[in-house]
Amino acid sequence: MTRDLEQRLCQQHHRALEVFCKTDQTLICKVCAVEEHKDHSKFYKDLSSILDATSLMNVTLETMKKKHFSKFKRQLNEDYPECLGSQLEGLNVPGVVEKMVESFGEQGALRITLHFQDVGTPRKVRRSTKANLKKKCQYISEGLSKQGQITFLSEIYTELYITEGGSGDVNTEHEVRQVEMISKKQMIQDTPIKYNDIFKAPPGQRRQIRTVLTKGIAGIGKTVSVQKFILDWAEGKANQDIMSIVPLPFRDLNLKKENYSLIQLLHHYAPELKETKDIEDEKVKLLLIFDGLDECRFPLDFQGDELCRDVTESTSVDVLLINLIKGNLLPSALIWITSRPAAASQIPPECVHRVIEIRGFTDPQKEEYFWRRIRDSNLASRIVTHIKSSRSLHIMCHIPVFCWLSATVLETMMSDAGPGEIPRTLTEMYTHFLLIQMSLKNKKYHGTSVDNPKKLSQSDKEMIMKLGELAFQQLEKGNLIFYEEDLRKCGIDVSKASEYSSLCTEIFREELGLYRERVFCFVHLSIQEHLAAVYAHVSCVNENKNAFNALKCSQKREDKLSFDEYLSPLFELHQSAVNKALESKNGHLDLFLRFLFGLSLDSSQCLLQDLMTGSNSEMRTYTRTETINEIKKKIGEESSPERIINLFHCLNELNDNSLVEEINAAFRSGTLSDKELQLDQCSALAFVLLMSEEVLDQFDLKLYKTSPAGRRRLLPVLRTCRRARLDHCHLSSESCLTVAAALQSMNSLLRELDLSYNDLTDAGVKVLMPGLMSPNSKLQKLRLAACNLSSDSCVTVASALQSVNSTLRTLDLSNNNLTDLGVKLLCTELMSPTCRLQELQLNVCSLTEDCCVDLASVLRFPHSDLRKLELRDNDLRDSGVELLSEGLADPCCKLEKLGLSGCGITEEGCASLASALGSNPSHLRELDLSYNHPGSLEEKLLHILLDPDFKLERLE
Repeated sequence: MTRDLEQRLCQQHHRALEVFCKTDQTLICKVCAVEEHKDHSKFYKDLSSILDATSLMNVTLETMKKKHFSKFKRQLNEDYPECLGSQLEGLNVPGVVEKMVESFGEQGALRITLHFQDVGTPRKVRRSTKANLKKKCQYISEGLSKQGQITFLSEIYTELYITEGGSGDVNTEHEVRQVEMISKKQMIQDTPIKYNDIFKAPPGQRRQIRTVLTKGIAGIGKTVSVQKFILDWAEGKANQDIMSIVPLPFRDLNLKKENYSLIQLLHHYAPELKETKDIEDEKVKLLLIFDGLDECRFPLDFQGDELCRDVTESTSVDVLLINLIKGNLLPSALIWITSRPAAASQIPPECVHRVIEIRGFTDPQKEEYFWRRIRDSNLASRIVTHIKSSRSLHIMCHIPVFCWLSATVLETMMSDAGPGEIPRTLTEMYTHFLLIQMSLKNKKYHGTSVDNPKKLSQSDKEMIMKLGELAFQQLEKGNLIFYEEDLRKCGIDVSKASEYSSLCTEIFREELGLYRERVFCFVHLSIQEHLAAVYAHVSCVNENKNAFNALKCSQKREDKLSFDEYLSPLFELHQSAVNKALESKNGHLDLFLRFLFGLSLDSSQCLLQDLMTGSNSEMRTYTRTETINEIKKKIGEESSPERIINLFHCLNELNDNSLVEEINAAFRSGTLSDKELQLDQCSALAFVLLMSEEVLDQFDLKLYKTSPAGRRRLLPVLRTCRRARLDHCHLSSESCLTVAAALQSMNSLLRELDLSYNDLTDAGVKVLMPGLMSPNSKLQKLRLAACNLSSDSCVTVASALQSVNSTLRTLDLSNNNLTDLGVKLLCTELMSPTCRLQELQLNVCSLTEDCCVDLASVLRFPHSDLRKLELRDNDLRDSGVELLSEGLADPCCKLEKLGLSGCGITEEGCASLASALGSNPSHLRELDLSYNHPGSLEEKLLHILLDPDFKLERLE
C-alpha cells in the first residue's frame, strides 16, 4: 500500500486505513476489521508488498457483479467523460483500469475507485440512517413536551407485556371491554417476548422470520414500541445485522395518490438509500415498518392477481404493499406491521411468520410508569395509591396512554385540589384532562396563565365544541384519522390547526414538492369518545339539540303534547344514544355512552359550567331518575348480554348501583342460590362477577334459579372462569354466540366446557366453532352429549380438531345421532398431525360395525395421541370388534382405556380382543365389556388380567 493510502484515516475510529476488506471492497482500519468486518475476507498490513495500486484496482473491479461494474463505468463516464470516451460498453476491467491510470495516474485512479466503493457501502448507509433516525426517535411527545420540556424516550420508557402468538381473530368488541377482561389478577401463562427479539426465532427453532404482525388496542404502545426498537438500533444496542430501517406509517401512505416504484417510495422516506448500489442485494438487509394498518384507507386485495416483482416498476401504493408483504418484492427485506386487532385480519396468515400481541402494562409495570413519569417520589406514591383505590381507573391503566392522561391530571390536581375534587370516575378524569389541556394551550399560544382551569374563554368554548363535533361525526362513521377537509366541515381553521394539537395529534411531513397535506387523529380513541359526548351533551343543554338527528328535541311532538307532557331534551338525547349504542354490532358507542351519562352528573356540570351558556325556559328540569329508569328498562328488554353489561357501566357512571348492591347483599348473606333471579338481577350478577378481580374456578349455571332467558344473561361470566358447567340449562344455538365470544376473548381463561343436554343442534356447533379454532382459546375439555347433533356436526368439530390452534384433549359427543358417516368424517381429522385429542366419547351414537374400520385406522396412526375411547351402547357386534382389534394389535396403538359395554359382543368378539391384547400387551389398562356375552372367553380375559406381562388392570 502506498504512503498516501497509509495516511488515510477511518472516519469512525480515526485509525489508519491499513486493511483491505475483500467482502465489502473497501479500505478499513484494524478496529473495523475486528468489529463490523469480523467475518469478512481481508488483506492485512503491508498491502504494498502484495498489491500495487493498479493491481488493487483490478482486484476491486473484478470482484464486482456484472451490473455493478456496468454502473461503475456509467458513473465514471458521467463524472469524467474524457476518461472512457465512446468505448464505454466494450471495455473490460483491465481496459478500464488502463484508461483510468492514463487519465488520473495510479493514485488518483485508486482514490476514485475506492470513493465509488465507499459511496454505497452498507456501513456508510447504516451510519447516516442511524444518525437521522436517532434524531427523530430519541424524544417522545407526551403533551408537556410541547410546552418546551423535552422528554427522552429512554428515560420514561417502561417495558410492556408483549406475548408470542397473538390471536388471529377479528375481535369486534369495544377495546375498553377487552382491557377490562385482561385485568384479572391471575393472568394465564403466555409466552412473553422482548420487543427487540421479534425477528429472532424461538429457542430450538431455525425458521427465518421475515414478516411480523404486532397487534394491540389503541394506545397500548404499538407506535412507542416501534420508536424504541428504532432508537435501540440507532444507538447500536440491538439488531445490528439490519443495515437500514425505513418507517412507513399508514397515515402518511394514505396521502400517496399517484403511482410509485418501490425504489421511489423508499427513497422518499429514506433518502440515505439513494447511496445504496443494489437494494435487492441480499447483503442489504432492510427493515420496513408499516405502523397503523387500522388507519389504512386504501384497499388491500391479497386475492388480486396484480403481480409486481420489479423494484423500478411504477404502480399504486396498495399494489406495492401487497407484493412486499407477499414477498414478491424485496424478499430479503424484513417486514413489521402494527395494527389494532379488528384490522389485523386483512393480512393473510400465510404471509405472516410471527404474530405478537402487546397487552399493555401489567400491575407492576403500571406503578413503574408513574415512578418514572413523576419525578416527585412522594407525589408518585400518592397517585399510585389513588389509582388503585378506583377499580375502573386501575383497569384502564393497562393502557399506557391512559397512564399518561392520568399522570397529567393527577400531577396537576394533587398539588392544588382538595380530596373531594380528585377524579374517581372515567368521566371526571377525562373532563379534568380536557380542561387542563385547554389551560396548557392558552399558556403556550397566548402566554396567559389561568389559576382556575374551569374558566374558559370564548375561543376555548368554540375550540372544544368544534373538536367535539369533529369527534362525534367521525365516531359515528367509525373513523379514527381524518384530513383537512374533515376539519373544514366542522368549521376548524386548518391554518390554526397546530393550536388544536394540544388535544389533537398532528402528523405533518413535507412531501418534497409532491404533497403537503396533514393528517389528524386524537391521541386516543377514548379522548375522541369523551369529546364527542361533551359535544352531544352541551349541544342539548345549550341549543335543545339532539346530536343524533337534525331536529331539535321534542320538535316533532310540539303539536301533540301539552307543556307538562314534554320530555326532557337531555332525556331524549339519552334515549337516542342508548338505542344507537344497542344497535351497534361492535359496541363502538359503548364508552361514548358511559361518558354521556357521566356528564349529566352535578360534578361534571360544575366542571363544564362555562360551556353551559343556554337556558331554555320551556325545558323541563332534567332528573337523573329518568335516565336511570330508562336504562333499567333496557336491561330488562335487551337480548344481547354484552350490551347489557355496558348498561351496568352506564348505571355506575350515574352513581346508581342499586341492582349491583342487591346482588352483593345476597352474596354476603349466602342466599343467592336460594333466590329466584329476575332478568335484571341475572345481568347484575354477571356484571358483579365480571368486574371482580378474582377468577372463578368453576361456574355452574344450574345453581342459579332463573328462567332460560335469565341463564343466557349469565353467559358472559364464562370470560372469567376456568370450568363452565352449562349442562341441562335449556340453551339454544343462539346462546353459542356468547360462548364462542368467551373462547375468542383476549386472555381467555376457560379450560373445561360442558354444554351437554341442551338443544344446540348442528347450527349451534357451527356457531361455536370459531371460538374453538381461535388462537385465544385454551379449551381442553368439551362435552356436547345429547345436544341433538348429527353427522354434520362431525364435519364442523373435525375442522376444529385439525386446526393448528386446537388445544382440545377431551371430546364428548355421546347420545347424538352421529351414525357411521359422522365417525368416518371425524376419524379423518383425528389422524391430522395437529390433532392432540386424547379422549373421545361416542357412546349411544347409532354406530355399527362400519365405523370400526375408521376407528382402527386412528388406533394404528403412529402420531395419534388417543388414549381413551368410549363406544358403549352402539351396535358394533363381533364383526365390528374384530375390525377394531386390528387397530388394538398394532404396535403404534397407545390406547389405555376402551369402553365396549352393551355392544352385542359374544365369545367370537372377545377372542379377537384377547388375540389383540396378546399382540400388543403394553398399553391397554382398562377394558369394559359389561352387558355383553363373552361366554367361555371371559375366563381367558380374566387370566390376562392376572398375567404380569399384560398391563390390563381393570376388566368389567
